[in-house]
Amino acid sequence: MDNDALAESFLLHLSTERRLSPNTLESYGADLRRFVDFLEEKGIDARAFSRSGFLAYLTGLREGGLSARSSARHVSTLRSFYRFLVREGRLDEDPISEVRAPRIGRPLPNLLTFSEVERLLAAPDGARAEGRRDRAILYLMYATGLRVSEIVSLRLENLVENRDDPESSFLRVIGKGSKERMVPVAPIAFDVLREYLRNGRPELLGNRSSNHLFATRRGRNLPPSVRRGGRDRPLITRQTVWNRIAFWAREAGISHRISPHALRHSFASHLLERGADLRVVQVLLGHADIATTQIYTHVTSERLRDIHRKHHPRG
Repeated sequence: MDNDALAESFLLHLSTERRLSPNTLESYGADLRRFVDFLEEKGIDARAFSRSGFLAYLTGLREGGLSARSSARHVSTLRSFYRFLVREGRLDEDPISEVRAPRIGRPLPNLLTFSEVERLLAAPDGARAEGRRDRAILYLMYATGLRVSEIVSLRLENLVENRDDPESSFLRVIGKGSKERMVPVAPIAFDVLREYLRNGRPELLGNRSSNHLFATRRGRNLPPSVRRGGRDRPLITRQTVWNRIAFWAREAGISHRISPHALRHSFASHLLERGADLRVVQVLLGHADIATTQIYTHVTSERLRDIHRKHHPRG
């Protein structure tokens, strides 16, 4: 079996047995393609690879400008790959089992202040369908802390609205690892979303039909032969959401760089600043490990120190 076939076998395992998300599979695939290209260039069979060869490969990546974070991801991908080969009986011993990923500093999330959030939410033009859609996306992301991949994957059936008790309306979200969680949505966010569904989405879809929540004028339904995973492709992409958030941030006069994840970070940090329990925030964000959520406690402490230094007469 050649290197390409070994890599494809591993990716099939990740897709069918571990049921990883398309985005995660894409990252694994990119790392493996780079590694397989390296092996082919050197004329090396993946099963004959050595620890010293792997360290030389990593050194080459770093010298080529790859960041410590990307190098760490490569190590994680290839360690999983070689563990798979051993489990499948295609290799007797894992040659890189002792290799550790390079240590990387964990950057603090990019946050919005409360006033910046208000300006950003008010920025989209409510007179146009795209503006109503973008305002609904912004409100929903800040109200729920959803990842951008979760936002673009939302379908109409994910909305569970209780008109008799708006406070109990929520979203049914499928997150990482196909894990489902229920996320409450504030009535004001549902009002903005309802306005988009009435007066924005029908115009954007035109004569097309789709169950996906967010649409674009130029989006199109893909034929069954090219659908990913047998499902319709979302009519709005992650890149579109990135671009629209960056555009409205500029319109709102926000000078620093804003990404979709900045809204997720702000959602979590603002909850904690207002006294929310850390484990509740963990559930809302869909974090499997509370250690991932704890970064927001550090962020909140750092912001409190900044405020103290800025405003206290002896700060």
